Amino acid sequence: MRETILSPMQDCRSSRVGEFVQSLPEGARREFESIVSLSSLTAHTRLFAEHQQPSNLHILCDGQVKLFIRSSEGRRLILRIAEPGEILGLSSAFTGSPYQMTAETLHTCTIATVRCPEFLEFLNRHPAAYHKVACELSLRQDQASARLRTIGLTRATSAKLARMLLEWSANGLAEEAGARIHLTLTHGEIAECIATSRETVTRILNDFRRHGIVQVHGETLTVIDRAALEACSDIW
Repeated sequence: MRETILSPMQDCRSSRVGEFVQSLPEGARREFESIVSLSSLTAHTRLFAEHQQPSNLHILCDGQVKLFIRSSEGRRLILRIAEPGEILGLSSAFTGSPYQMTAETLHTCTIATVRCPEFLEFLNRHPAAYHKVACELSLRQDQASARLRTIGLTRATSAKLARMLLEWSANGLAEEAGARIHLTLTHGEIAECIATSRETVTRILNDFRRHGIVQVHGETLTVIDRAALEACSDIW
């Protein structure tokens, strides 16, 4: 693991720390920036691990972080991919309970880190910040419910994959041909998102491509027939 501490001049305002910091009043924002440390972390760096006692809270400034859990047999389920602006480890910071998942960088990331006790003390001094924290926790709850609905209640694997592609395409780059998605995950990792095998993901993507639903060029996937993909997502 390589960690690079960024210079003091490269503060939170020069990175995409998201709505939490930007929503703070000027004085609170300056104080918050004074208690965080910015680091550049290489790919596959573990921020925290499932069952580990919480010590730090992290805000993803740039890059993507993979959040996953493991079964006792070692099987891995990727819960979601965190995007810039997300606060990681928030619920454990409040409860003091062990982390419920593992967080690992997908590629080089910029992370703002603050110790859990300092973060809680900051909230006590600035109660207005609690509103944004509550919104963040509610959003993560909604995302968890949606993922459980896809994994637990959707029977067809093709529908699970279609739903996930639709979710990703909502944040994709809109083009004349359709929504373009940069696939940062391998087929094996995509399989871990929907609890199936790498071979099944490859087969379904080939089927989608053969039917003109998507195009795949290297790490770029373009949804060219969203209506057909939505129809696939409704298969139960």
